[in-house]
Amino acid sequence: MSGTLWAFSDLHVNHPLNRQLVEGLRPESDQDWLIVAGDVSETVAEVERTLELLSRRFAKVLWAPGNHELWTPAGDPCTLRGEERYRHLVELCRGLGVVTPEDPYPVWQGADGPAVLAPLFLLYDYTFRPKGAATKEEALAVAHEAGVVCSDEFMLHPDPYPSRDAWCRARVAATEHRLSTELGDLPSVLINHFPLLRQPTNLLTHPEFAQWCGTELTADWHLRFRARAVVYGHLHIPRTTHHDGVRFEEVSIGYPREQRRRGGLIRGVLRQVLPTPPDPDRW
Repeated sequence: MSGTLWAFSDLHVNHPLNRQLVEGLRPESDQDWLIVAGDVSETVAEVERTLELLSRRFAKVLWAPGNHELWTPAGDPCTLRGEERYRHLVELCRGLGVVTPEDPYPVWQGADGPAVLAPLFLLYDYTFRPKGAATKEEALAVAHEAGVVCSDEFMLHPDPYPSRDAWCRARVAATEHRLSTELGDLPSVLINHFPLLRQPTNLLTHPEFAQWCGTELTADWHLRFRARAVVYGHLHIPRTTHHDGVRFEEVSIGYPREQRRRGGLIRGVLRQVLPTPPDPDRW
């Protein structure tokens, strides 16, 4: 294999400018693979339409869900909630040949391979708390006082789990077991919508928002599971960082207003994951 493994997230194709960017994408070769790390859109039809387009253009597409795909917004003909909505999206992806967190992990055999590509669905558990908040309840109170409350609190339903953090803990336990038993001796590329570490959230304009951005339970996964790279989005702060010698790629497109504020997309629509770019820190 001589292709390239690309990644992006936070497509938000309900915004016409972002939809235009995604529709204009073309791979550089017929062996290129693509990671879609969540937040394609908010309605099932738009998610399906976008992933169908990408699956026709790239040799293989991998998808990890973001929080927006899991919303049940008013006006979406699909009214499924929580786990049922997630499983519906998984079956939709399978019909398109798109790899999900419920499918066998594919192995990248190109340059810098082999590496197991592991799309994950982990959510968050309110452990990225603001300073001084010792509990989830205190963290939420701080957020409400600051007027910084994630829309998930109203649109992302955890059914049949009693809470989003309970769903997160169940996902973490199942995924940890699977990674421990299925990776073998190969290195990995870990793919999740939310950052696996708290450190990337330190750049958030509103630190209260960090509690909706991940879980402390995954803080050592990049080391335990021999990650060659970790791919994530959600923060809308595209950049390359290194933690414990492991490359972390925040690959979000973000909203058009954010692109305008930065003077455009600072690194193009797609980010190269493998082979490792010659100067990954240039961003």
